Amino acid sequence: MPFPYRFVRRLSVGACLLAALASATSAQTWPAKPIRLVVNFPAGGAADTLARGVAPALGEALKQPVVIDNRPGANGTIGGDAVAKAPADGYTFLLTSGGAVTIDPFLYKKMPYDPQKDLVPVASVALVRVYLLVHPSVPATTLNEFIAYLRAHPGKLSYGSPGNGSSPHIAAEMFRRAGKLDVLHVPYKGAAPALNDLLAGQVQFMFDPGPGLQHVASGKLRLLAVASARRAAQYPGVPTVAEAGLGGVDGDTTFGVYAPAGTPQAIVERMNREINRVLGSAQLQENVNRLGGTAQPLSIQAFADRQNADRNRYGAFIRAAGITLD
Repeated sequence: MPFPYRFVRRLSVGACLLAALASATSAQTWPAKPIRLVVNFPAGGAADTLARGVAPALGEALKQPVVIDNRPGANGTIGGDAVAKAPADGYTFLLTSGGAVTIDPFLYKKMPYDPQKDLVPVASVALVRVYLLVHPSVPATTLNEFIAYLRAHPGKLSYGSPGNGSSPHIAAEMFRRAGKLDVLHVPYKGAAPALNDLLAGQVQFMFDPGPGLQHVASGKLRLLAVASARRAAQYPGVPTVAEAGLGGVDGDTTFGVYAPAGTPQAIVERMNREINRVLGSAQLQENVNRLGGTAQPLSIQAFADRQNADRNRYGAFIRAAGITLD
């Protein structure tokens, strides 16, 4: 049966060539309509703030509107799943916290999508740190005083987080375990509602991904530390948690943009170039600085390597701590 085999093989090769040609043609004419940028957390949080800083300039560069679509829920899983299952045509992207792709897979026994297989990294946006903020009603003005106060009042103080398994929650869990502290976790549906309750004194502290820093200068909140491997350039006088003797507390994550697997590589590379260009603007860097983070333009490979390193780091802690979510 040599002839039919050769004929089928030629058809198969021809189909592959046509598919590649169609993909290249699509990339050349892209974008021909508005682009949807899904944010998998509520408005007002760090991911939303970064998206709204990037979208206008990115739209100008691409000559098409970049429309933000907030899809919060399940620690970023709902929005992530929506993008993973969207058409891979270059018109749907995800801007997410690092935790949604580096932490969630270790927490949930079953996810509706696989972040490593169903999403492809496009561009890093910012290194986001988490800061230890306390309500002024807490009689502690330094990190060491705060730790001593927590130990003197076991089970009496509570902290808020953007949700179970979020990077601020994991940072707080690192803090709690390193200090052998007895505190109550109150999860919220996003950083903004957690911050609102911290301002109201409903919870006494939180590890904040940046939006709460604006309330430090006014005295509404007190900044005691950063849960990072090193001090933040914006707050050189603020110690890391490790400086109080609580090692291993590092809540840094890289927020970035992802696309559905199968998105044409030419489109992914174009988005990477344009986002990196936007990150170089003074206005965008100012927005990131207000969050206490750092704009972080990276190549696609460097972004993927960074997320893999974070995935390994968080995964090791979560497994050792035995943290799981249903």
